[in-house]
Amino acid sequence: MSIKTAPETSTGYDKSVFELLESKEHEQVIFCSDKKVGLKAIIAVHNTTLGPALGGTRMWPYKSEQEALTDVLRLARGMTYKAAVAGLNLGGGKGVIIGDPNTEKTEALFRSYGRFVEGLAGRYITAEDVGIEVRDMEWVRMETKYVTGISRALGGSGDPSSVTALGCYVGMKASAKRVFGSDSLKGKKVSIQGAGHVSTHLANYLRKEGAKIYISDLYPEKVNRIVTEAGAVPVDVDEIYDLDVDIFSPCALGGTLNSETIPRLKCPIVAGCANNQLLEEEIHGPMLIDKNILYAPDYVINAGGLINVANELEGYNRDHAHEQAMRIYDTLIDIYKLADEQGIPTYAASNELALQRLRQIGRIKSIYASKSRFSGRLGELNIGTGANRL
Repeated sequence: MSIKTAPETSTGYDKSVFELLESKEHEQVIFCSDKKVGLKAIIAVHNTTLGPALGGTRMWPYKSEQEALTDVLRLARGMTYKAAVAGLNLGGGKGVIIGDPNTEKTEALFRSYGRFVEGLAGRYITAEDVGIEVRDMEWVRMETKYVTGISRALGGSGDPSSVTALGCYVGMKASAKRVFGSDSLKGKKVSIQGAGHVSTHLANYLRKEGAKIYISDLYPEKVNRIVTEAGAVPVDVDEIYDLDVDIFSPCALGGTLNSETIPRLKCPIVAGCANNQLLEEEIHGPMLIDKNILYAPDYVINAGGLINVANELEGYNRDHAHEQAMRIYDTLIDIYKLADEQGIPTYAASNELALQRLRQIGRIKSIYASKSRFSGRLGELNIGTGANRL
């Protein structure tokens, strides 16, 4: 299989699947097909040095299988870095289901997907993402225990979008502190691209602090909800890049910061909760610097959702999840300081912090430690009699 993508997409000019995996050091990709229920899905496991790969599953009407593969690989890599910088003992993975979330959801489809997740035996733990709701995850959970983001009635944490929004909100405040000298957002103009669940919560945080909010989305009904709830000003989808604002907040799909859109930006800060906002890090990160725009690395500022569902694995505590999400403020301050000290883009500084933790923990895991499951069953270690005796 070769991958051909449209101009200026990330990873993929005529690369084979294995070349794509090797280019970003992914461990595994699983293609899931169940024709009877219409399931076409891809699961990518990027790195499990720190623990099992945890990352949401999104449902989206991708234009092609190649586009879906490119997206899931980018997203899985971002989850590895996100977990590492957030200090979580988790690796990075992601799932995508090819389909329209508005018309093609069925119980059978999600339960079939759950069977594929179960087959990975814990290497990948799934959760909600774009196009997925708590109900969908509950269907997945009927077939696998490796799922988070389920309803509170079933012992989970429910929709993680409010915690994602909290992390993004405090990340905006940290960015404002760096640029304006104060982390107050009162009177600041913030344009939000995308009007999903996270944006709704984010807009309410901003409204309470007295920020002026602009909102755009492909779906007018979503925009109208935030206009009503948070007093936001509706903006045409394409015009959102041209607003003269203090903070531009990409909260939709990835790749919206590219060679066409960055020259149009009129803001000193980009801070949003979308994944993979930079279409090409090495190209578009420096472009933001050239325009004197501070970029809050996406997988750092949007880590609240991962932090929230990770807490389910240890017994969910809402206060603890919120406390961890609030630390995103300090993490971004550290990243901005490191970027200044080393003269590197902020995304490179956050990547370096993530890689440092992966290297450090990776060294520790090279030391053998006996597992309790072997206790009393040493025969499993092949230390019996005769030639196998140690």
